[in-house]
Amino acid sequence: MTATYDVRIAVDAGVSRGAYRPLWNWWGYDEPNYTNTANGKKLLKEFTALSPEPPRIRTHNLLTSGDGQYALKWGSTNAYTEDENGNPVYDWTIMDQIFDAYVEAGNIPLIQVGFMPEALSDDPGEYRHHWSPTDPYATIMTGWANPPNDLKKWGDLVHAWARHLADRYGEEQVLTWPWEVWNEPDGLYWKGTIPEFCAMYDVTAKAIKAALPGARVGGPHTCGAFNNPKAQKFLREFLQHVVDNDSPIDFIAFHAKGNPVIWKDHVRMGLHKQLRDIETNLAIVNEFPTLRHLPTVIGESDPEGCAACSARVHPQNGYRNGPLYGAYIVESMIRTYELSQRAGIEIEGAVTWAFLFEDQPWYDGFRDMATNGVDKAVLNGFRMLGKLRGEWVEARSDHALDIDTIMEHGVRDQPDVNAVATRDDTGVSILVWNYHDDDVEDGLANVTLALENLKPGAHKLTHYRMDKDHSNSFAVWKEMGSPQTVTGEDYRKLEASGQLAVLETGTVEAQSGSASLSMTLPRQGVSLLRIDY
Repeated sequence: MTATYDVRIAVDAGVSRGAYRPLWNWWGYDEPNYTNTANGKKLLKEFTALSPEPPRIRTHNLLTSGDGQYALKWGSTNAYTEDENGNPVYDWTIMDQIFDAYVEAGNIPLIQVGFMPEALSDDPGEYRHHWSPTDPYATIMTGWANPPNDLKKWGDLVHAWARHLADRYGEEQVLTWPWEVWNEPDGLYWKGTIPEFCAMYDVTAKAIKAALPGARVGGPHTCGAFNNPKAQKFLREFLQHVVDNDSPIDFIAFHAKGNPVIWKDHVRMGLHKQLRDIETNLAIVNEFPTLRHLPTVIGESDPEGCAACSARVHPQNGYRNGPLYGAYIVESMIRTYELSQRAGIEIEGAVTWAFLFEDQPWYDGFRDMATNGVDKAVLNGFRMLGKLRGEWVEARSDHALDIDTIMEHGVRDQPDVNAVATRDDTGVSILVWNYHDDDVEDGLANVTLALENLKPGAHKLTHYRMDKDHSNSFAVWKEMGSPQTVTGEDYRKLEASGQLAVLETGTVEAQSGSASLSMTLPRQGVSLLRIDY
């Protein structure tokens, strides 16, 4: 029998808590050649539709050598080769297809400078990785992860790339695109030393700024630092190098990952680990007083680390197809704002490392936003975040957990039934969620919202919902019998079920500026109540 509990949430639209900025609308993925597929272009445009602020898109493998064909954890542009005399040959054909898709969709690329072209790698051995779904990282680190064999040629390549983008898309536009150097150099993505990375960073950053004065450059995109001495050491030594050498840097980037497990008979999320990673990295940045003014970017901020590891092979990833992923995103993103404020360091963006995977089974449990062109429930969590705008206002729940409890113990006892709210010139938006780490259907919240300082009058109410029965294409697909071929009317039905559902519409009577609303919210459910004046 499902447990129920009463929750009271108080929203005071008259108390401002500062400007709202959507740090959540940043995405990334390993495989750049998914970008310009039909499904890729479709999803990029959906990202743009989420918010008035354009989404940032981060991609690995933009300088990797190869034939431009996508594969799991792999991609290439073949932008750099050398002739028989060792002279550089630049070819931007595949690169242009990728960036054309970004520009067409209205995205802002977060341009990742990596990985090492085969002709520039100081490893003469095997270049392309071997990807195993069962042991994904066993043989992944090959020649693409090596330092350059010629720093001048590397710097010239970066300079030429930056100028090419400016010439193709216009310098004014390209100057709004941030650049980043490499990815997780403390992990599997860099086979050199910390000093070698720092030297490569300096050459790269200076080449970008020489080509595009005013461009923003950052790094180093180290791994999650909680209980990770290697990541902590790398970030500290890199930041010390920046301070000692006055290296160009406009933002500091690091990663954060959770840790889901199978517990008893179900998935149990590890939200506390992801939040601890953020907290630890921000604390390291705060050790460098001359850098504290810089914004930070969480270049990957996810429930775990391997987007290309399906739940079929890795059952702890079973959260990915249904509403739990969306509820987790809402919980983790709102807590990211809180950690930023506590540390006194701006988090400019938190990248969700999830896009799509072509030529894969329906709902195979990859960490993605859509499957075969159909949106998953998680994207509706983002759609509700996108309906927040203007400035934060006061919102308090009597069933909320404090962040220290979550970071210490996770959300393992009572759920976190919580809310945030914003106001703008035309109304108020209230986001309410019922999150628990355990993926079981237990715990129905009877929520009462007490609203104060609304504009007096009768106003339109629209109630959006994502839960197991709403905005959840996975449930509809299972009702169809879990088919692996979906066409015609079935495809259109499934596609429609991936959109954000309106649970109800009505009127809010606030003649004196006060109003009361009520609803039930199941575990892993998220609601967005929009009051339009």
